[in-house]
Amino acid sequence: MTSALRPATTTEAVKRPDRWLALSVLVLGVLLVAVDATVLGLATPYISEDLQPSGTQLLWIGDVYSFVIAGLLVSMGSLGDRIGRKRILLIGATAFGLISVLNAYATTPELMIAARALLGVAGAALMPATLALIRILFHDPRERSLAVGIWGATASAGTAVGPVVGGFLLEHFWWGSVFLINLPVMVVLIVVGIRTLPESRTPNPGPWDLASVVLSLVGLIGIVYAVKEAATHGLTWASLGAGLLGAAALYGFIRRQLTLPAPLLDMRLFRNRGFSGAVLADLLTVLGLSGLIFFLSQYLQLVQGRRPFEAGLAELPAAVGAVAAGLIAGRTARRFSVRAVVSGGLAAIGLALAALTTITQSTGYPLLGAALLMVGVGAGFSFTVTADVILSSVPKDQAGSASAVSETAYELGAALGIAVLGSIVTGVYRGFPSPPGTPTSAHDSLGGAVEAAGHLPTATGEALLSSAREAFVDGLTLAAGAGAIVLLATATAAWFLLRGQRL
Repeated sequence: MTSALRPATTTEAVKRPDRWLALSVLVLGVLLVAVDATVLGLATPYISEDLQPSGTQLLWIGDVYSFVIAGLLVSMGSLGDRIGRKRILLIGATAFGLISVLNAYATTPELMIAARALLGVAGAALMPATLALIRILFHDPRERSLAVGIWGATASAGTAVGPVVGGFLLEHFWWGSVFLINLPVMVVLIVVGIRTLPESRTPNPGPWDLASVVLSLVGLIGIVYAVKEAATHGLTWASLGAGLLGAAALYGFIRRQLTLPAPLLDMRLFRNRGFSGAVLADLLTVLGLSGLIFFLSQYLQLVQGRRPFEAGLAELPAAVGAVAAGLIAGRTARRFSVRAVVSGGLAAIGLALAALTTITQSTGYPLLGAALLMVGVGAGFSFTVTADVILSSVPKDQAGSASAVSETAYELGAALGIAVLGSIVTGVYRGFPSPPGTPTSAHDSLGGAVEAAGHLPTATGEALLSSAREAFVDGLTLAAGAGAIVLLATATAAWFLLRGQRL
């Protein structure tokens, strides 16, 4: 009689027959957001030619998506905890599909910037819910580790698949196709998600504090904008003002969370050493990696002369390594230890970046491919295990907030990495010696030098390209060295911060 009245046990919950199909829905959402973050880089030259944005507008087209995602992840994760994680996932997916159409058919730079910002809002709704629902779907720790591994591998693979898909579409269709590809995937996600995903929310969560939402948005966007602006134009009153405003808003956000009875983000989560260590490891890892990966695409296309699709294929070893390592990361962490797998993965990435400090304009693909494979394997191990640590170190009713913190670390790391390491590449590149008659635009970017060379006499153009490419590679190797130092230092820190941590 007692057993008849007992609620579903953990084991029964684990045996939910459609949990793996439900996982495939979550993976689709992650894949699209990851692909969309990288595919724009390839489409930028085509958008520039068609919409003719100013230099500032072009920067906003590229940056506003990550700005908005970084600023809203915590708020959207908390909203999902309140109104239902399945509900916010499906709302975000629907919005992502519809706004993708607006991106594809944007006719002015201003409309494109607005469309990218709205896409960031939809992406911020999608991402925390995907990881939080894995916590709900998979109660068995071993199954959850595998599910998180698949989730993490897909996120990593998406950043590498983006250039491949984008390269193929751009060689056969117009630039808007890189956004329209989202539509059929979103339809599948919504139809299957309605049937298979469970609904979950935090019991008695309290009101959604709008003042906290505004403070977190202003704070994160202010900090990221300040770093990017300072990296691009040096320390100016605009970047200093944005940084101070962002810091003040974040300070106000933290103070407010500590006093609210139902905070948007429970700051006590950071008292858990495993949680804090995993979040810090993610942020610094992405910081050390993102700047290099961002410029590697340009190296493959503008220095080595590969077509967009070929350049995308050249980056695939990173995805292969990430998928393979992500699928066995949980099992490996249980056999050895969490800190051994995370620190080992980060050290592998650091050594791969150190190897890339030796590249030249004519470096053969074996070195590049091997380094990218090593980066993928290291990322697959470290990101998967840190995601598992973050999820398993918090109660289920805080899964959305914890997932949002994890995703915010990724986005902040990417924004700061591109800004900080990008400033190294740009700083070295801008000073290259150029032949007489070279326009100033050639010193702004390698793409500008390639375009300028086409309008100069053959001998002058070749001299310009040779000098510009050499300076770009010098900057790239210096950034790789800086990234290697960051990753090796992070590996050391993770060894101590994750001591005693278990899945």
